[in-house]
Amino acid sequence: MHYFSGDFMVVSDNPSMWGRVSRALHWGLGTVMIGMIAYGWWTNHGPVRPDRFFYRSIHAGIGYALLLLTAPRLCWRLVTAVPALPSETPQWQRLAARLSHGAPYGFTMLVALLGWAHSGAHQPDYADWFGLLRVPQFTSPDKAAAHQYQDWHITSAYVLLALVAVHVAAALYHHFMRRAGVTARMIGQRSRPPAADMA
Repeated sequence: MHYFSGDFMVVSDNPSMWGRVSRALHWGLGTVMIGMIAYGWWTNHGPVRPDRFFYRSIHAGIGYALLLLTAPRLCWRLVTAVPALPSETPQWQRLAARLSHGAPYGFTMLVALLGWAHSGAHQPDYADWFGLLRVPQFTSPDKAAAHQYQDWHITSAYVLLALVAVHVAAALYHHFMRRAGVTARMIGQRSRPPAADMA
């Protein structure tokens, strides 16, 4: 693995490293996502308070923003080069890498969409976005459906958390055990030139 002084400032992705945009979206959205799961757990398991709706509204507001920001992250991933894995990487690890990258995106959107569905079914809804605008709702008020959407929202959030844990474990394995330089690319370092593109 080699480090070049100008690498950290590279904007676009390339075959040997992730660019600034991808790194910012990766760490930014990842941090918000983990924070949202922790915050959601707190609102559900903390002491029942008169202002509980207020705190859940904050959770919903950030959730709408997270869903909105996930779309450009996926678009950026589609239009830029994907850094390749080392040429000696086994095929099963290549497949696992694809899944560990794609599944969290899918579940992030699923969790947010289920939360949005819960908002429309819940009364009162969580459509007010920080007092600035009212987010359109695509479900109708229904107490039973609200409970169901909430259960699915929570379950999918736990699945997402498990996927993140697997992703982190794989990153640590590659960094400390294989020393392949794969993980370092997400902090602005360039791995050794790959023989084949992963995409």
